[in-house]
Amino acid sequence: MNFQFILSCFYFFLPAYFTNMTPSLAASAGVLKCLAKPVDFGKKFRGEPFLGSHKTWLGIVLGPAVGILITLFQVWLFSKYSFVREISFFDYQKINILFFGFLITLGAVSGDLFFAFIKRRLKLKPGARFLPFDQINYVIGAAVFLTPFFEISIKVWTTLLILTFLLHVIATQLGFILGLSRNKW
Repeated sequence: MNFQFILSCFYFFLPAYFTNMTPSLAASAGVLKCLAKPVDFGKKFRGEPFLGSHKTWLGIVLGPAVGILITLFQVWLFSKYSFVREISFFDYQKINILFFGFLITLGAVSGDLFFAFIKRRLKLKPGARFLPFDQINYVIGAAVFLTPFFEISIKVWTTLLILTFLLHVIATQLGFILGLSRNKW
């Protein structure tokens, strides 16, 4: 595995990365407060919150919207720069980019929601450690949604699981050190 392959994995997964980080950044900035309502409407399942108050419509709407914009930006980059064509796993001008963007962002959100549901069943509170799933839940979701429609190797998904875990830990630690996050994880 070389640096170009890791860069290719990172570039391929940019829409999901942006989908995943947009909700918390938007909430911190106070953007679209009208969407900061729980997706589960405060409902409970077996006495525990279904998902929890921190899983909001802001993430469901704004995360994928930003992720799809990133896919459109990737098409533009692909058309302008040979370097981007060299690191791309597929021709962004030949695939149905809106379908790809929809699947990768919906998969990222669905993975996050699924593991939030699992955390609540395990009686873990929001912010409680759930290693490694808190760090990679959206990779798993995107893999489930994309794999039936796009040929993406297990090597890519394995690399993304490791890369995303490491990036998440590093970014969260930096956020904690800089006072931008209350959680070390």
